[in-house]
Amino acid sequence: MIKDILKDTKDRMDKAVEHFSYEMLKVRTGKASVGLLEGIKVDYYGTPTPLNQVGNLHTPDFHTITIQPWDKSVISIIEKAIQNSNLGLNPSSDGTLVRIPIPALNEERRKEIVKLVKKYAEDARVAVRNVRRDEIEKLKKKEKEEHISEDDRKHGESEIQKLTDHHIKEIDEHLHKKEKEIMEV
Repeated sequence: MIKDILKDTKDRMDKAVEHFSYEMLKVRTGKASVGLLEGIKVDYYGTPTPLNQVGNLHTPDFHTITIQPWDKSVISIIEKAIQNSNLGLNPSSDGTLVRIPIPALNEERRKEIVKLVKKYAEDARVAVRNVRRDEIEKLKKKEKEEHISEDDRKHGESEIQKLTDHHIKEIDEHLHKKEKEIMEV
């Protein structure tokens, strides 16, 4: 019974960290990354389709992303989708390839992005703590229903706290790595 609660706790905390990592992929650092285009969809024959399903995405250098669509007729649609994505990117094409230059970030913009990343990290920490609270409540409920002893509950709580500490440390490591990447000139 306690093992099930601990497994559920670990799974839910893993999902919170995974979501945070996914959000970090979308944050622009001044370096080209196909992860920047992750959420962009194009209207491909009436169906919203992710960019990676209409062509090959590459990063030939640190400051350029290229998209080579399989169907040349969608080039203008890809360009419009990227311009409308509010990422501040300005794509251009030569008829067969869409090039997206990634502009360098100034110091002020870097600091704003670091603030945003810290907010994402705090949201992830709160999610992990909420999981801890919920799972500890489950343990207390099980103790009241006399399914587990007080010692088992306390042991379960300490295990949940260890999981919480581990996941928060993981979030902090992701944050530190991303901050360093953003502030790198």
